[in-house]
Amino acid sequence: MVIKRREIFAKTVLTKTGIAGFDHCINPYVGCEHGCRYCYAGFMKRFTGHVEPWGEFLDVKVNAPQVLRRQLRNARRGTVIVGTVTDPYQPAEKHYRITRGCLEALLEHQFPVDILTRSSLCLRDAELFRAFDDITVGLSVTTDDEEIKGIFEPHSPSIRSRIEALKGLHLCRIKTYAFIGPMLPMNPQKLAEKLEDAVDEVLIDRLNYGNKVKAIYRRESLEHYFQDNYFISTADTLKRHFEKRGILVSVIF
Repeated sequence: MVIKRREIFAKTVLTKTGIAGFDHCINPYVGCEHGCRYCYAGFMKRFTGHVEPWGEFLDVKVNAPQVLRRQLRNARRGTVIVGTVTDPYQPAEKHYRITRGCLEALLEHQFPVDILTRSSLCLRDAELFRAFDDITVGLSVTTDDEEIKGIFEPHSPSIRSRIEALKGLHLCRIKTYAFIGPMLPMNPQKLAEKLEDAVDEVLIDRLNYGNKVKAIYRRESLEHYFQDNYFISTADTLKRHFEKRGILVSVIF
């Protein structure tokens, strides 16, 4: 897949968020190269003017760290979530290092930070994470099945690499969580066993699916995994497994 990349200059980087538990959000990029087929963030095209399909364009906010530093001089201290409508560690980050630059700016003021990604590239910044007084790093792990991942997240990193990243961060004594959302077709017991030694917390969500995603379920004969009873029973299995091991679990649907 060809990604249309362009470099842009942002006017603001730190913005208020209505997400419960957070005060600010930062999205170092516009768009996402992972292009997950169920991604809710495609609504952003209404505001950005892109005509390319979601996942086939990326705007890089090349001045984001500098703009953020200016904003932080007068910003009210609060928890910042990084990556609400983009992945802060998507492939472009390896070259541009925009996310890292923003984190370095946040560190200067010791803002509490929460990061959500699908990429093991976050391990590159483990030492930077360790310098924060309050930081949590999460990885989205939506299934235990690489074939299922390939259907719904064809351009995203492997499930195995995400779990290994969580384990690596956990070994570095960085607070970690797994976001199991949306719950794609999976074996919940197997997934829980793979994650149990890698996380401090687990969030579980079914999210909302559009008709385009429903069509994928039908095409792949996976309709059973789209029923309410699947989501409820799978969430219950995951929750019971993690709670038995003292891991905090939030089911958010």
